[in-house]
Amino acid sequence: SCMEVRFAKAKAGHDKNHIYMVKEEKDGFVFLINGITKCVTNPKKKAKKHVQMIKYLPKHIETFFLGKTEISDEMVAYALKEYAIYTKQDQIIIETEKNRNQED
Repeated sequence: SCMEVRFAKAKAGHDKNHIYMVKEEKDGFVFLINGITKCVTNPKKKAKKHVQMIKYLPKHIETFFLGKTEISDEMVAYALKEYAIYTKQDQIIIETEKNRNQED
């Protein structure tokens, strides 16, 4: 079976703004992993209303999980790190475009 790869961002709690991978979802809760402090075997349980599901994942992250049936903590940690790099690049691009527009 193909694995559905979904990331989520904590909106509330002491882990606010942390990004996790969603291991499973049930009864209004999500079970979150990051491969480091929240492992595949011991996910963090959080109310779904306290997380923001991340709709779009960059292609290279989706590709990384293609054909994988099992996930390891190493894979999760790697994918989340890649996502962090990706989103920071995004923000840098947006910032520089803003600055450029102000100079005109």
